[in-house]
Amino acid sequence: MSAIEVSDLRKSFGTVKAVDGVSFTVEAGTVTGYLGPNGAGKTTTLRCLLGLVTPTAGTALVNGRRYADLGHPLTEVGAVLEATGFHPDRTALNHLRIMCTAAGLPLQRAAEALEQVGLADVAGKRVGGFSLGMRQRLGLAAALLGHPKVFILDEPANGLDPAGIQWLRGFLRFLAHEQGAAVLVSSHVLAEVEQTVDNVVIIARGRLVRQGSLAELTSGGQTPIRVRTLDPGRLGPALERAGGEVEPAADGLLRVRGLEAERIGRIVLEEQVVVTELAQERSDLQRVFLELTEGEPVGQTVEQTAGQSEGATVA
Repeated sequence: MSAIEVSDLRKSFGTVKAVDGVSFTVEAGTVTGYLGPNGAGKTTTLRCLLGLVTPTAGTALVNGRRYADLGHPLTEVGAVLEATGFHPDRTALNHLRIMCTAAGLPLQRAAEALEQVGLADVAGKRVGGFSLGMRQRLGLAAALLGHPKVFILDEPANGLDPAGIQWLRGFLRFLAHEQGAAVLVSSHVLAEVEQTVDNVVIIARGRLVRQGSLAELTSGGQTPIRVRTLDPGRLGPALERAGGEVEPAADGLLRVRGLEAERIGRIVLEEQVVVTELAQERSDLQRVFLELTEGEPVGQTVEQTAGQSEGATVA
């Protein structure tokens, strides 16, 4: 059983299809990035997982059950959907203590969670004076209170400075790889996601367009081998005669498909040409993302429409 299982999930708000037949799983011990343009359906999916929105069809399960059916949800799921749900006059410590009391957790967990996210020094300060980054950390502290093994996080890097983003990257990987948690994180900061996640799920217009491991999406046999030579006019035709598909570029660069690096090296030796670069070209996550979601709208988003329809306060 997967820690998170979304199966043929559909959610419509009137005539707007926010999520349209999305299916994916998140396994224990992994960090999965949930990516898509604004309005693609990411937050609606997370809200369905957390019981804040009722799916039109399909299922969104945590540990094999709906969130509403979990007996002690804070001990199974840690969630952060926004960083604004705090009383401004309440201290960080008291905010977490109230959550502990409501969930039947030991009050000491409040101080422990603040320590985990680096807020121990401001435990007695009012949340109203916190920066967005500090509120993000406080939200994460709340998610940690019950020692859950599943985390659902919507744009957790918002408002964090570079040091905070680096800390978050390491912390999420620690939760998954050292603590065995399943972490689902939505984000638009693709460069950061690429350094954090193990697996990627990409949606556009509410539909799944690609999923797989980060390595599968950003590298592999479909990407060309870069060959830079001082004599492209000689090497290029030789590679083509050997069955390669050659795409010339500037400065003596050839992008070659259909030939292994070893075979290319042998041809270089046979042709006695000088090569200054021979490497598998890497397709980074941003490039893959843009290729898969090209032409997506950037006006009013599906999820803004959804929020208006539900009267929602959670982003």
